[in-house]
Amino acid sequence: MALIYIVEDDDNIREIEEFALSNANHKVVGFACAADFYKKLDDILPDLCLVDIMLPDENGNEIVKKLRGRSDTGKIPVIMVTAKTTDLDLAKGLEDGADDYIKKPFSVMELISRVKALLRRTVEEDVSELKLDDLIINHIKREVSISGKPIELTFKEYELLSLFIKNKGIVLSRDTIMDRVWGTDYEGESRTIDMHVKTLRQKLGAYGNRIRTIRNVGYIIE
Repeated sequence: MALIYIVEDDDNIREIEEFALSNANHKVVGFACAADFYKKLDDILPDLCLVDIMLPDENGNEIVKKLRGRSDTGKIPVIMVTAKTTDLDLAKGLEDGADDYIKKPFSVMELISRVKALLRRTVEEDVSELKLDDLIINHIKREVSISGKPIELTFKEYELLSLFIKNKGIVLSRDTIMDRVWGTDYEGESRTIDMHVKTLRQKLGAYGNRIRTIRNVGYIIE
């Protein structure tokens, strides 16, 4: 059972999210505004947060940036819930540090699957270290560095990079990536993967060029 915080000002949507996740055996606490959410963070930290973008007192993107800027909340998985669907909107959320996003309207099963997948990967055991020349992934510390310089990645970017390096030289289909990183049979739009790969490439600098797009198939790291 995980402790999940929901920041959503729409009472109906928040109640649906709370009901669905409670029935999935999670402990859920809902907040209608950012101020109440921050107060609760000082009391106890959650295992995952669902954050709406449009809130009465603060934009959801700002909340995510503040979470990532704190040492105690920087690694908490965050799923953004949004009615905005343009590539620019989605990219902004990922760049600010969100690990995943769900577009309104969404199904209860999609919500549960996304949360389950994200939580599973926060506790999943793995090898202690992966390397690609001077790029090192330390799974014990959950840190990524290039030539000793730390690289800040979101949860999904971290999982994508780990998957790519584990399968260096192997073409990974979009279906495989969706299953292994998102951990669900949900048939998300291809841009879900594309947007995460785009931000990952940007953060990796020259190493980002080693992630190649295989047209109509998927991706490979070389």
